[in-house]
Amino acid sequence: MNTPDGPAAVNTPKPALPHPLPGAVGLSHLSAYDWEAADGVCGGSPHLHLVCTEAYVVTGGRGAVQTLSPDGYRDIPLEPGSVAWFTPGTVHRMVQGGDLRITVLMQNSGLPEAGDAVFTFPPEVLADPERYAAVATLPPGTGAEVEEAARRRRDLAVEGYLGLREALVAGDDGPYAEFQRAAARLVRGKVPRWRELWRAGALATAERTGAQLDALQAGEPGYLGEATAHETAPTRLGGFGMCGRRDEYNLPGTTLPYGGE
Repeated sequence: MNTPDGPAAVNTPKPALPHPLPGAVGLSHLSAYDWEAADGVCGGSPHLHLVCTEAYVVTGGRGAVQTLSPDGYRDIPLEPGSVAWFTPGTVHRMVQGGDLRITVLMQNSGLPEAGDAVFTFPPEVLADPERYAAVATLPPGTGAEVEEAARRRRDLAVEGYLGLREALVAGDDGPYAEFQRAAARLVRGKVPRWRELWRAGALATAERTGAQLDALQAGEPGYLGEATAHETAPTRLGGFGMCGRRDEYNLPGTTLPYGGE
């Protein structure tokens, strides 16, 4: 029996999620913060990632992303349909221009949530891992206490960021380079765990493609018999992320940052 929309639904169990999203990417949605910072700009907490490339797909509103990298300071406009992405080591700050909403695609799902991001806090904070963790980690939940902590974190990151930007614009990349080195020192102890997540996620996904190519070349496409479809939905709405209020998905390979990012 068919319905006007196609074949009648069949009440069969929904498949499990044995594999991550295509390419083992992470997925979330952000509504940029509208909190005004010390420089009069509304937006999120500047930070960098150590081994993951991040992409913004703009779905609504207006804004910009400010970046610091070896090629200098950039202010990249964001509007519906535009896409911007940043390679490891690029400091980025999302700026609110009016109801800015984006979908975030993160390389190496699981690594960013496991600490592959360092805020641009002032040097004295970066030099003290315990002090850094105390400011960077948010309390659980989504209430007023968490919002206050997120704003303090953002303000401290902007304080350090403005100094880095001023020096870079003036032609001095020394503070920016030192920030990168300080960030690397902070996360060094996490690398063994990241390697586990990478092997189980992004690397395993790439190797699975290689095995499928081998099977096709051998004329043995038996793996196609395992074809299936998946679905999911956000598992938490309105969390406090680095750049804005964040809708998150609990997917394989992803460690949800409920107590941190």
